[in-house]
Amino acid sequence: MNKVGIKILFSGLILFGLLGFVGYENVVKWRVKILPIKGVSHPIKYVRIEGVFQYLSKNEVQSVVQPLVMTGFFEVDINEIQSAVNLLPWVDSVTVKRIWPDAIDIKVYERKPYARWSENSLVTEQGVIFKPINIDAFKRLTLVTGPDQQQMKVLEIMKGIEIALADQSLVLAEFNINNRGAWKIKLSSNLEILLGRTEQLKKLQRYLKTLNVLKQEQIEQMALVDLRYPNGYSVSWKSGTPEIDWNALENPNNY
Repeated sequence: MNKVGIKILFSGLILFGLLGFVGYENVVKWRVKILPIKGVSHPIKYVRIEGVFQYLSKNEVQSVVQPLVMTGFFEVDINEIQSAVNLLPWVDSVTVKRIWPDAIDIKVYERKPYARWSENSLVTEQGVIFKPINIDAFKRLTLVTGPDQQQMKVLEIMKGIEIALADQSLVLAEFNINNRGAWKIKLSSNLEILLGRTEQLKKLQRYLKTLNVLKQEQIEQMALVDLRYPNGYSVSWKSGTPEIDWNALENPNNY
């Protein structure tokens, strides 16, 4: 074996050993089992996959690619491989190339979940909705529901709400826009806030300003806040909450 052949073989062995798949640049190369296919002069011997993977499994990619590369270097359908890999839920995009004389190179870009969408899906920050087999590991993400085909608008509104809440050290857990355009949010403290269909952000800001006159334990006793009033809001309290003296809060110097 000449020096070039030794170098290629050594590189192939190194690539074959790189099987890690959690959150960094991964390169996986496997040897394709060669079948005695008549009329194929240059069978594919190697398939190389690379990408930054955190959620995507190497086995998922390999299982859809394997049947498609059991052919010759010139006969393999690059577009078919690309389409098959693209159908995997965690794949954002993929490029496929022939590498002379007997290899296929696949570069995969993984999707990054930004929020949960409805009960069984995730959505990227760019508004792409996708449905992995299991999303139990993503319960920490904000749960968002909204009208079909309007996910980008819903996500932009959600970002504004998160910024407003952060000023009061509050964390958004759920955001819902129903088919009639009414907003409802739920905080990580389980407090629900009804915002209605008009001037929602203005009403939310007005409510947040009133929190400055309440004690923290009083805020924590709120179960539901209804902001669908032109000049105020109503509060439903958790069971057992002591009655609040609103006159004392409004005129503290007189008490």
